[in-house]
Amino acid sequence: MSRRNKSKKRLIQKDPVHESKLVSMLTARILKSGKKGLAYKIVYEALDIINKKTSHDSLEILEKAIRNATPLVEVKSRRIGGSTYQVPMEVRAYRGTNLALRWITMFAHTRSGRSMAFRLANEIIDASNESGNTIRKREETHRMAEANKAFAHYRY
Repeated sequence: MSRRNKSKKRLIQKDPVHESKLVSMLTARILKSGKKGLAYKIVYEALDIINKKTSHDSLEILEKAIRNATPLVEVKSRRIGGSTYQVPMEVRAYRGTNLALRWITMFAHTRSGRSMAFRLANEIIDASNESGNTIRKREETHRMAEANKAFAHYRY
């Protein structure tokens, strides 16, 4: 981390089809080697699959999935007096959303299935139904924070 200047937050552009910042954030997470067109294609295909499978609005399902997957607390390592403690910290909204998107895409990559769009759609549907690997990861993060609650006074 720089000691001089704080980096400026970049404004997130809304995606061209759904006019949603969440979709563009998800696309940025899917993006590999600068192929944004392919990333958008994967995300839009996944949203279409969600629409067909659930017969609900795919953006609502995506928002619900991200809300369900967003952690409230996480642990950060803090070195005090020669020993390292896992200190529980509250997660800010923006970081929580980014963590949720990161976990959703990570577990979509590790899933077995036909295409990335299909795997992403299934992971989003699972997260919106409060099941799947993403939710398990959030619960694990919360459990870690709960276990290390004794070190909360080391918060910075």
